[in-house]
Amino acid sequence: MGNEVSVEILNKMLGSLGLEGDVSLEQSEEGACLQISSEDSKHIIGQKGDRLDDIQYLVNRVMQSQDPGTDRVKVDCDNYRKDSEERLREKVLSYAKEVKESGEPKRLQPLNAYHRRLVHNFLADDEQVETSSPEGNTRFKKMTIALRRG
Repeated sequence: MGNEVSVEILNKMLGSLGLEGDVSLEQSEEGACLQISSEDSKHIIGQKGDRLDDIQYLVNRVMQSQDPGTDRVKVDCDNYRKDSEERLREKVLSYAKEVKESGEPKRLQPLNAYHRRLVHNFLADDEQVETSSPEGNTRFKKMTIALRRG
């Protein structure tokens, strides 16, 4: 299944929700991103991106049901996710610097699995710090950035 199908799925989903937007397919090294440009962006994004996360989840579920081997796509609206991820990256790098200077671990606000993976990737090449999250099945977890042991 090509990513063009994901554009169709998203357009149908937005229409079913009574929302309008122009969907374009963008490619990056992280994979495909469906970028929505819309006057309804606040309704598409929701509170702190929660509705955008739900839309992305549903688009990927529909795609997986039609072709289990298809690659996941990211869904963004008016660059909300891109800007949000950049702010998170800056915050995480700042926290890592504080941890290295003070030796004291720092805890982040509760994050979903996607954002926890981003945090881990932001610091993966830093040999002085490590990231961890508590065990359990909760959707949102508070990650810790600490000095690397050993």
